[in-house]
Amino acid sequence: MSTGSNPQVETVSTGADKAKLGLAVLLVVGAVAAFYLVKGDTWVRWVALAALLGAAVATFFTSETGKQLIAFGRDSWREVGKVVWPSRKESLQMTGYVFAFVVVMALFLWLTDKTVEWLLYDLILGWKR
Repeated sequence: MSTGSNPQVETVSTGADKAKLGLAVLLVVGAVAAFYLVKGDTWVRWVALAALLGAAVATFFTSETGKQLIAFGRDSWREVGKVVWPSRKESLQMTGYVFAFVVVMALFLWLTDKTVEWLLYDLILGWKR
């Protein structure tokens, strides 16, 4: 066993954590069911949907999986802050290069197509148009 290898990280999911995730799923199913089954004004259905979905999200984020998702989001946002973004001038220059390349490639492909068409139809097959 090498000492430089990364140890495997194992997450232990407790029964309470699984219960929270199960409850969150049930709340989402209940939200959809309530939306379609509740009779009455439309706003009542939307309030029931929003309340149950909000409860499902809150329940999910209190579980270990939800906390890991929040930590991942924070780490991702921190990494985005470390990115060196190009300036406006650099962005416009690169966009211009891409457009110029596309135009050159379009002309090249058009010329290639017309050359192959001329060789095949006019010279080889003799089909004059």
